Amino acid sequence: MSIERIESVTYGVEDLDEATRFFQDFGLTLQEQTPQRSVLTTQVEQRIILRPLDDPTLPPPVENGPGIREVVWGVDSQESVDALVADLRTDREVVVDDEGTAHTLDETGFGLGLAVTHPRHLDYDPRKYNSSGRVERWNQPQTEIADVRPIRVCHVALNIPKEGKDEAIDFYLKRLNFRATDIVEPMGVFMQVEGDDDQHNFLLCHRPDRAGTNHTSYEVSGFDDVIEGGNHMIEKGWREARRLGRHTVGSNVFRFIHCPAGGRVEYAADMDRVDDSYGPNVHEQTPPHHIWVLATNNDPKAPNTSEGTALV
Repeated sequence: MSIERIESVTYGVEDLDEATRFFQDFGLTLQEQTPQRSVLTTQVEQRIILRPLDDPTLPPPVENGPGIREVVWGVDSQESVDALVADLRTDREVVVDDEGTAHTLDETGFGLGLAVTHPRHLDYDPRKYNSSGRVERWNQPQTEIADVRPIRVCHVALNIPKEGKDEAIDFYLKRLNFRATDIVEPMGVFMQVEGDDDQHNFLLCHRPDRAGTNHTSYEVSGFDDVIEGGNHMIEKGWREARRLGRHTVGSNVFRFIHCPAGGRVEYAADMDRVDDSYGPNVHEQTPPHHIWVLATNNDPKAPNTSEGTALV
């Protein structure tokens, strides 16, 4: 019985057209657009679903304004879905829709779904880099990336209140078989699903002490995609939330953009891959947010790894 990946993320949005344009500019593929919803996909066919805030089919909000209403997790088989649903029905309502997706609420009130996953498997070339002693690219000059295309949603980060945080985290660890990889006691818990090897696929962050949307993260092919993707978004009028850097926990290179659907979105590359021998690492103090961020001579104070204890 294994949860394999994030299958879809559903947002409630104030302006459907604006939110749709944002995710198209970000590099997702528009599959459907009606007055009721927009559906966009990653390269491996995970779905980002956008619906108006007042759509009665949405789970109830945990915060005012736009934000994530539901995360559906992709499961390896119908038998596994049925077993998880049977357990969840011992203490909460679970509704199965016409497509076979099971819908319920987690301990914080976020919508949570379970569905049999049908990933598209890509035979793609990762970005190639050269250095002394390791040559990956012969006779192939690098060129501009015309369209940065996110490969997949690699993780979701949600904010939760401090009160009840242990119950909120245990729900995913004990009921859905997530595994804690890094436990940052003042901030939150990074978790990995059984069927993936990213250092984390999910983060519950109690540092803000309120329920809400933190960010969704999208894996791209390489460093150039992270840099050029952020540049493209700025050129199209969107606002950067964090400058280019490399995280401490997870180690991925990142660039964050403010998202009109709620929270932020992240271009990510070179995330740590870990197996069951990794962690859980318990951090009594919050590690620095980043190993490095881009500094310039125009900064009033050059950023360093000791600045800012907020990991997300």
